[in-house]
Amino acid sequence: MARAVSPDPATLREVARRVLWLSAAIVDAANRGRPNSSGVKVGGHQSSSASMVDVMVALWFHSLRHTDRVSVKPHASPVLHAINYLLGDLDESYLTTLRARGGLQSYPSRLKDPDTVDFSTGSVGIGATAALWAAIAHRYTRSHFAETPEAGRFVSLLGDAELDEGAIWEAVADPQVASLGELLWVVDLNRQSLDRVVPDIQIDRLRGMFTAAGWQVVTLKWGRFVSGLFERPGGADLRRRLEEMPNEEYQRMLRVPEDEVAGRVLAGSPSPELRDLVTALPARDLAAAVRDLGGHDLPLLVDTFDDVDDHRPTVVLAYTIKGRGLATEGHPNNHSALLTEHQMELLAAACGVDADDPWATFEPGTAAADLCARRAESLRRPAPTPQQPLEVPASLGRPHRKPVSTQAALGRLLSDLPRDAPGLAARLVTCSPDVASSTNLGGWINKTGVWSVKERRDWFADDRERVLRWSESESGQHIELGIAEVNLVGLLGELGTTWSRWGQRLVPVATIYDPFVSRALEPWSYGIYAGGQSILVGTPSGVTLAPEGGAHQSITTPSIGLEQPGCVAWEPAFAQDLEWTFLHAAAQVGVPGGTSAYFRLSTRPLDPTLAALPGDPALLERRRRQAVAGGYRLSTHAAFDDEVTLVGVGALMPEVVEAARVLGEQGVTAGVVCLTSPDLVFRSFQQRGRRAPSSGGDALAGSIVDELFPERAPAPLVTVQDGHPHTLAFLAAVRGDRVRCLGVSEFGQSSDLASAYELHGIDVASIVDAALGLTGR
Repeated sequence: MARAVSPDPATLREVARRVLWLSAAIVDAANRGRPNSSGVKVGGHQSSSASMVDVMVALWFHSLRHTDRVSVKPHASPVLHAINYLLGDLDESYLTTLRARGGLQSYPSRLKDPDTVDFSTGSVGIGATAALWAAIAHRYTRSHFAETPEAGRFVSLLGDAELDEGAIWEAVADPQVASLGELLWVVDLNRQSLDRVVPDIQIDRLRGMFTAAGWQVVTLKWGRFVSGLFERPGGADLRRRLEEMPNEEYQRMLRVPEDEVAGRVLAGSPSPELRDLVTALPARDLAAAVRDLGGHDLPLLVDTFDDVDDHRPTVVLAYTIKGRGLATEGHPNNHSALLTEHQMELLAAACGVDADDPWATFEPGTAAADLCARRAESLRRPAPTPQQPLEVPASLGRPHRKPVSTQAALGRLLSDLPRDAPGLAARLVTCSPDVASSTNLGGWINKTGVWSVKERRDWFADDRERVLRWSESESGQHIELGIAEVNLVGLLGELGTTWSRWGQRLVPVATIYDPFVSRALEPWSYGIYAGGQSILVGTPSGVTLAPEGGAHQSITTPSIGLEQPGCVAWEPAFAQDLEWTFLHAAAQVGVPGGTSAYFRLSTRPLDPTLAALPGDPALLERRRRQAVAGGYRLSTHAAFDDEVTLVGVGALMPEVVEAARVLGEQGVTAGVVCLTSPDLVFRSFQQRGRRAPSSGGDALAGSIVDELFPERAPAPLVTVQDGHPHTLAFLAAVRGDRVRCLGVSEFGQSSDLASAYELHGIDVASIVDAALGLTGR
């Protein structure tokens, strides 16, 4: 990091003591200072916070700039709030509200906490990698829009137990990451997890894994005091003894009285030189020496952060003690342990604080107060400059005459955008995990190119037989990742925050095989929770991809989409429906109050004439509004004439329409409803009787359920979807109709399409049989 004048170490230490006290007091107030009639524990992490205090003080009170962004490990949230309080970024009234409604969140939350939080964390491993994806998102945005503000470092503070998470290593191994010199990770190596002291010594393995990925690795194992002892006679033996003892033995040594430490160090067969060195040290000095780890040496931390190489990503492995400075220091079960009232009083005395005035700041005019004021000023950020509104057309007005799948229609739509909607096209960025061509992004890529952190030569540029032009540069608009869905949605979430971080709106779109949405769901959901707005396209979906077999057939994704907060799930059947709904969804991305979208698409070509689009412009516009509200009726007769209503979604609409025709031949009048978004129809159902405005500000959106299923026209329902049948089961409650829900609830197998539909009971014969059964025929 840029070198600045280092603060006085004594002043830094004074600030660190106050931060340690405040972080512990914030948790204490939540547990002992508030009434709790429920009997449910409030909890908190005083020990996990304590191990990070010195690292965070070195950063916030010296190294960080206002352009830097920091992801803080979940269990250190009290430290972040304590620092923000000292910097004037958090009102005192919030210090007693940890884990209370409207107060400080249990873990750092970018949208829900009242003070500055750069990244939401709490799902172990996901928040830590968010800063990495934010660095790529900023590079992309800046390479396309010169007015994007500059950024500094992207810092992740993570616990060593987080390194067990696969998401960490999927991100570290991505080839583009090795070029991110602005990336800094600091690992709180306290060698404890929730349940235990981490066995064995893993540092060499961790160093090797990061080094192999092209990272600079800095290890801060010992502080300067004990390092000085290592230079004395017997010092090499002392170092060897401390470094070779198991983690558990070291942790146990921290728990004994000062006068017993020497015996622990000298256990076994010490050399005469080691015995002379240890016995010559006062007990207090020896106890301090064995605790003098690099992650608690403030001047060493300051110098390390100043000297970081900014040409490649850096990880600092900082040895720390869990519970440092607390009565729970080093205890194997201190993860959620809370200090007693007496222990809090002892901590207050050690930190130079009056326990009866827990939230006192530094006296004006003192060196610590002056440091807080200077750092508050230097870390103050200007608000992002609002950008001009983006015009997103409601329709491109292009006819859809030939049978086409929704997956292919998406590819054509994206290819048309640079010509038909250049403003939207300029802001749109696509991503895929090595499935760009198989999800029909080829045309878009050929027009816009592939984005890369740095220019790469296209060795196939002169190959006339090549269909997909894979030209990588900083001007491309497609980002290709390896086969790691977690990486895909991690990047997607951060691309979806650029409008709020740097005032540059993007419309990020990711394509992923629909069966793997479940694999990517948790990090994508977490990205939405953190404010990332994006469009995730799952394709191909369902057992409709029959020859691929059960491993590539998705069953539960329709329900997942309906249940995901902050997201609208779509499953359009026809190309025109896809065009309308996709443009509508794109207009909601990257704006205050916006929302993400999930599209479930298919590779099955459908005849557009089945959609029976009205020729009259006014009726066509009404159909568009119905499609973006959630669905429309295909039947030419009125709903009041339905003897049974067939409700279909997505690729199964040909079977639904054909079943209605067959029923008509049997003398049964069957209505047909095509849903583009069961999600929105469910919301419309839930909204009944409420005074809240409907979604999108369109009156039709809030009333679509009553338009599709009029209260005065009850009829039995047969719902049909290439996915789990319970997704549409709520429709029975709209009017109290009898219902048969057809869908897929078993793993599939390889087959042809007709056999797959017959196997799962979603073919025409099954639909007709269900309808006849409901009507008593």
